[in-house]
Amino acid sequence: MEFISPMLLEQIEKPFSDARYVFEPKIDGHRLELSRSNGKTRLFTRHYNDVTLKYPELVTDGPDIILDGELAVMDPDTGIPDFELTMSRFQSKKSRLPISYVVFDILQYDGVDLRDQPLLERKSILDCAITDSPTISKIAYIDGRGEDLYDLIVKRKMEGVVAKRKDGRYHAGKRTDDFVKIINYSYADVSIAGWRKGDFGWLAHVNGRPAGVIELGVPPTHKQAFNGVAKTLITGEDREFVCVQPLIKARVKFRNLTKGGMLRSPVFVKYIFSA
Repeated sequence: MEFISPMLLEQIEKPFSDARYVFEPKIDGHRLELSRSNGKTRLFTRHYNDVTLKYPELVTDGPDIILDGELAVMDPDTGIPDFELTMSRFQSKKSRLPISYVVFDILQYDGVDLRDQPLLERKSILDCAITDSPTISKIAYIDGRGEDLYDLIVKRKMEGVVAKRKDGRYHAGKRTDDFVKIINYSYADVSIAGWRKGDFGWLAHVNGRPAGVIELGVPPTHKQAFNGVAKTLITGEDREFVCVQPLIKARVKFRNLTKGGMLRSPVFVKYIFSA
């Protein structure tokens, strides 16, 4: 069964509008490639893990095809993708939470490789190749008005926007500015209460309570500055962390709060210095 390494997204900070692009909502789930050949369907994550048995709803008859999309479980109250529910379905052997496979590209169809076709031509073929259902659907997109879509995404508290050049080709396994993402981040001020002994990570506290681990966005110079001060603030340690007095403050950006009140994927922005 053929697997094509998915094209990846460059990231930019601000939304934009441009008639050369179409804009899609970013679906907060996990990447999923559907590959069907000779009547046999296989499902793969972006890292080539076979997850066919996890989603039997997607194993159906049809033409030879390779689809690229996002697998999500929707919040039953809002209809918005819920990452925690998605991970619950992904990690459980018994869960049958209803899934939505949102398809945004078609890479092969009926034996023809489509990756060198412009995006809008691929989307036209995709329109004919699959019929929307509660389980599988084509992603919606708008022409040129990225800022309008981003404003709507913010109001609905969704993950972000993906901008794609209309004439963009599909570059397997690569990042190019043909496809870019703009994340709808929230921001918080945290205290750094320790560092992880293994892989880099700072333990973040909010109002004196653990709120996540900062792993991303910290420049080497800022790590050095932290190490120089933090060693004088050590209060103890456990198996995973060295704990310090939470006197060093930082601003972080994050995707959303988990149901347990943790910052999801916090990214360092800057230190905060008291006046």
